[in-house]
This record gives sequence, structure tokens and C-alpha cells, in this order.
Amino acid sequence: MRCAEHVVAPSDLWQHYDDPPDGIRVNMIMSADGATAFGGLAGPLSGPCDQDLLLALRGYADAVLVGAETARAERYRPVRLTEDQRAERRQRWGITDIPPIAVVTRSGSLPVSLFTKPAQPPLVITTAETARTHRDLLRRADLLIAGTTEVDFETALRGLRARGFRRILCEGGPTLFDELISEDLVDEMCLTVSPTLAGTKPSGRPGAPTLQAPARLDLSHAIPIDDDIYLRYRRRDADTGQ
Repeated sequence: MRCAEHVVAPSDLWQHYDDPPDGIRVNMIMSADGATAFGGLAGPLSGPCDQDLLLALRGYADAVLVGAETARAERYRPVRLTEDQRAERRQRWGITDIPPIAVVTRSGSLPVSLFTKPAQPPLVITTAETARTHRDLLRRADLLIAGTTEVDFETALRGLRARGFRRILCEGGPTLFDELISEDLVDEMCLTVSPTLAGTKPSGRPGAPTLQAPARLDLSHAIPIDDDIYLRYRRRDADTGQ
């Protein structure tokens, strides 16, 4: 059974996100059973509509904030915008620059994919200690020092604002989300609930089977009541008993 009515067409979804907050907007995906990744990656949980939304949200951001672990796992590259996105940014905000990837790192270990476009270097948010031990970052990236031995996120946010980056899109991962939430720095949460079962953690039983791919589900209904949304997912081959 499929959802009987779609109020918003997938192609129009972006219109409901075109008013970004002056602050940090978090965008994340979660499986129906609460996993935020499968095999260390968020990609297996995502579908075409979610991917289109991610690209649309980048067009409304001054910078894309991400943790180094996620940047390495997902092999982050510099942001690419469509001509329509670039034209809208010029018209609305007078911005011609493409948003940089602002990556938070304590280790200084970053994927080479971030440096594939010298004209779009990443903005590396790190500590004074890491900057001293990884002087090569000075030649390859724009550095924002936020803390001595640990990254201070309030300092990082002030540094981003000082550079003119007010609309920040945070794409992960879970550790970075938790730190931003604990510092009460999140202004907006955009959550995609993926119609999948991914397993929040592997079974500890020796010889237990391992899920090879997320199990896809169908959305039966999404019912908003007050500020809650009641979701019902079912396996496509489930017996309805009717």
C-alpha cells in the first residue's frame, strides 16, 4: 500500500527550504530504525529525492560544515552549484562565491578529494595545536583556529561569521551533530527519515548473519497531528491480512 496523497511533489520539495536561518541548519538522514549510516556511509540510506534536497540546501548556504570523519568516509569534494543556483544567490544575497566545505578536524587528516579544485580550497576548522603540527594545511587550505587543543564551536561560529558566512549548512556526522546540540548552536534541523531498516549495531552473536544492504520499506502513511508526524512503513511484500 502506497501513500494515497502527496501534498508536495518531489520536484517542488526545495521550495519548502528556501528560507535558510541566519545560523546553523543541520541536514541529516536516519533509517526507520534509527541508524544514521550503513557501513559507515549515509549514502546507502539516501534516495534521489534526498540527494536532490541536499544539493538544493547547499545553494542556500554560505558554507557547508562537516566533520573530518564524514568527509573522509564520504570522500567529500568541493561544492558544485548549478547556474540557476548561482544566479539566485547573486539576485538574493549578492553572493558570487561558491560555498566552501568547512571541515572540523582535530587530527589534521583530510581526504585528498577536498583539494581537487585549488580555486575552492576547504576551510579547515581546527586547533592551534593541530595547526602547529600540520603546517602543510597553511599552504593547502584556509585555516580557522578555534581553540588550543580542542575545537571550541562557539569560537568557530564567530570565526565563520567574521568571514561573512552566516548561513551554515551542517551535513554531519553524528559526532559533530551531538557537539553542536550540546553547545545549543543548532538553529534548524532538517531530518529525512529513510524508508529503510539498516541495523543500529551488529549482532554480537558469533556466526550471526550480517545485513548486506539496507532493507527498503514503503511509506503507508504520514499523518501530521499538532507538531508530530506519525509515520507508518511496511515491507513491500508484507501480508496485509485482508
